[in-house]
Amino acid sequence: MSAVKRISIQGGSFNADGVDNEPVLNAVIVNAAGISRAYYEGQFNAAAPSPPTCWSSDTYTPAEDVRPENKQATRCINCAHNIRGSGSGGGRACRFSQRVAVALEGDLRNVYQLQVPANSIFGGLRASKMPLQSYVKFLHSRGTRVAGVVTNLYFDTSSDVPRILFKPLRPLEGEEVEIVNEVANHPDTVAATKHLVFVPEAVKQSPFSIEDGFTLNNNGE
Repeated sequence: MSAVKRISIQGGSFNADGVDNEPVLNAVIVNAAGISRAYYEGQFNAAAPSPPTCWSSDTYTPAEDVRPENKQATRCINCAHNIRGSGSGGGRACRFSQRVAVALEGDLRNVYQLQVPANSIFGGLRASKMPLQSYVKFLHSRGTRVAGVVTNLYFDTSSDVPRILFKPLRPLEGEEVEIVNEVANHPDTVAATKHLVFVPEAVKQSPFSIEDGFTLNNNGE
């Protein structure tokens, strides 16, 4: 496996080394960190990212390596930046995200980090449009593990900001299953679930449980 690379979603397209302005990706989600949150004092610059002012790897309390003078609250639930309306556009100033490790269909040994924003994690299933949590539940309800299928990642064209949606394409086959099982816990894959700037002491257990089977009818249900 090569060194981990990051997939950017700036501008409503997927970009990385070997991925250039792609509107959709067909990939396998091979591992994932828990949901985290981060607060940036001032405007976040994606082109030149700097460490967040305060952050949490478990969404409950600031991480141990946040400087004491930068901690915005003892508990995230009590933080003023955790209130709707504290951020731009009526959202929270402290934003949720989840880092996942993905491998592109046809190149499963090459792992990328994809940081999924809050608007692509949460939300119900509407007209078969699934954010990440709804997608995971959809597959699990059908006895399928996320790492056992090729997933189509695409952008919600009705959203004013980049929002990723997910849908299953097909189950993995023979050799593909073996490769994904091999790379799932590889150091490069684990590294892909870690934060770009700060590294929590331990990567949280993947929220994707191991289940067998895959069924999908012609209606996508």
